[in-house]
Amino acid sequence: MEQWSKLQASLTSIDFAQAGSKFSKSLNSSVQATRERLGQIAPDEITELPQEYKDLECQVDALRAAHLSVFKIAKVYEYETYDYPTQIQESLSELSSNIGYNLSSFAATNLKGTNLPIPTTPTERPVSQHKTLPHALVRASASASSVIRTANPSKEDRLGKACALYGRGWEQVASARLDQDAHIREHFIHPWQTTLNTSIAVAIKARQAVKASRLELDAAKQQLKSAGPARQEQARLEVENAEDDLVQKTEVAITLMKTVLDNPEPIKNLNELIKAQLVFFSAAAEALSTVQGEIEELSVAAEGEYR
Repeated sequence: MEQWSKLQASLTSIDFAQAGSKFSKSLNSSVQATRERLGQIAPDEITELPQEYKDLECQVDALRAAHLSVFKIAKVYEYETYDYPTQIQESLSELSSNIGYNLSSFAATNLKGTNLPIPTTPTERPVSQHKTLPHALVRASASASSVIRTANPSKEDRLGKACALYGRGWEQVASARLDQDAHIREHFIHPWQTTLNTSIAVAIKARQAVKASRLELDAAKQQLKSAGPARQEQARLEVENAEDDLVQKTEVAITLMKTVLDNPEPIKNLNELIKAQLVFFSAAAEALSTVQGEIEELSVAAEGEYR
């Protein structure tokens, strides 16, 4: 009984007349849009929007396209492996080692006090390695240097030393690479995405409201044309209300689009992107220049001895 009373109260609170009016307007707007799309409405019967509004629409569309063009490329900085596609095998090997460590640890903990053999637990969890090209070059050069020196420990092999130097240079580059990516993510990618998802998106939503209001107005005009004498006054009032609504929504959309276009943040964000890249490439050039000089000395000495 109590539930029935609540249902009655809910039904009583619904303004069916208002709901019906909204549904009718929505249906008329949909019909209007379909007729326009099919070319059944003469161009002079479609309400013309202000030229300023149409110009701003084009500019906002261009701004959004520019954002997307840069963003879809720069987004790679969110993924550490963007310059090292061959990392997949390393990742699989690392995953396998982690699974083995976790299973051994689980078994060692849960098989105590049973008759089952307890596996040996590794003393340390496998260390995760950075999957970037600079880090891979560091690991590869260190491995090369170690292999060469292990094969002939009594001789100071210039190639082994050169590999070690090469790895030392790339170690600094690898560190700078991580700093660059972190700065780009924080000061470019995230703000750039925020601009796309908030201010530009809000302006576009305001434009959609203008379009809906314009369709509602033109649908109301069509209804006025076909209205009988008994409904003429009501239809005229609906046209006037729709005109006021369109003017209001157009003004709001113009303000929002101007705000988006005048926003200085995208230029600031782009500046942060190039600053991070400049710092990285400068650090890389300095580190590699230093070790290149030392490797060149080894190269000249080795060539002189060979000849």
